[in-house]
Amino acid sequence: MKIGLVSLGCAKNLVDSEILLGKLRSAGVEITPNPEEADVIIINTCGFIEPAKLESIETVLEFIDRGKEVIVVGCLVERYKEELKKEIPEVKAYFGTESWSKILEYLGLKEDRFSFRLLTTPKSYAYLKIAEGCNRLCSFCAIPKIRGKHRSRTIEDIAEEAKKLAQMGIKELCIVSQDTTYYGKDIYREYKLIDLLKELEKIEEIKWIRLLYLYPTEVHKELIDYISESQKVVPYFDIPIQHISDKVLRDMRRGYNGQFVRSLLENIRKKIPNAVFRTSVIVGFPTEEEKDFNELVNFIQEGYFHWLGVFIYSHEEDTPAYSFSDKVPQEVKEERKEILMEIQKEITKKKNSEFLNRELEVIVEGYDEEFSFVPKGRAFFQAPEVDGTIYIETENSLKPGDVIKVKIYQAIDYDLAGRDLSTEGCELV
Repeated sequence: MKIGLVSLGCAKNLVDSEILLGKLRSAGVEITPNPEEADVIIINTCGFIEPAKLESIETVLEFIDRGKEVIVVGCLVERYKEELKKEIPEVKAYFGTESWSKILEYLGLKEDRFSFRLLTTPKSYAYLKIAEGCNRLCSFCAIPKIRGKHRSRTIEDIAEEAKKLAQMGIKELCIVSQDTTYYGKDIYREYKLIDLLKELEKIEEIKWIRLLYLYPTEVHKELIDYISESQKVVPYFDIPIQHISDKVLRDMRRGYNGQFVRSLLENIRKKIPNAVFRTSVIVGFPTEEEKDFNELVNFIQEGYFHWLGVFIYSHEEDTPAYSFSDKVPQEVKEERKEILMEIQKEITKKKNSEFLNRELEVIVEGYDEEFSFVPKGRAFFQAPEVDGTIYIETENSLKPGDVIKVKIYQAIDYDLAGRDLSTEGCELV
């Protein structure tokens, strides 16, 4: 049996896909990256917002049209299983999130409970999921309905997985969960993220540890202080603020106001002058008026963020905000997104230019997909997949996972170009 898997949505979903691939491989299945060769296609779906749901459905229909046997799993199924079975009966089977045992049973395979993830990321980094679910009550978000309440893994379990990843050559751990700063509160009765980081830093082979999805109100002074002194946790703060208007934040049920956000960012910057900020915001929330959006524009123009993700509000059933009238026209939502992205493009370009003529430590990821002869990598201020890339001019042969010194000579919007200063080379594989 040959199986192909398509993973849609976030990095947390990708980890689920890698776990499933590992279980399939241990059960004797041949995994193929070529869908045309596959006997069965498994599609791990996203059901978070409308565009993600549409992408999931379109992907399912595409493979059905190709005549493939399709199994659909993940968030979309967790949320709409009965509707999907009725609307797309051609799908052979539907499974919700974390249904690995049921999927293997359906395929007639025996599960190996000691199997390990089959990584799909470059050898330079891997995502490390430390918890599942979320206890927040944000009015726009359906994640608690889909993934359930927050459930932390133990420090010992996470550290064991991290050691295995390091043995596989991974240099960077990207820590993910729905709410990373909440880690440990459920099983240890207190926040334990710093304790976890201390254990992960003991792993000699790991070069960088990157924290993703930090809830603003839980980025405490202790965590900031720890990052400021850490040798491995990079000063990269991924803090989704969602908005800056007090009224919109209140209606979103975020638990903080605009002044809190400003104070938090200033406190981090004061303690860690080279801190890099990424955030995400939502435009077109039902109660977002023109003045609220203008306040958000003015705030983004202040230039706190190196990286920005802008999401158009999606009116999601089973969320508190669904009772609000979705009165912002779609074209206005799209226009607001475009305005913010254009502003941020110039800010990012300016911030990138500050790295000109500087020497940076870079983790090599491989070749650029469009120009296969150009190596590429990332510095501490660039998270995988969502941020920019550093294109590397070199006479050496490089391989994914190499850590080299690069001198930056050009800023190209979101990306940078630099010259390899290392003297030792190795073959790129």
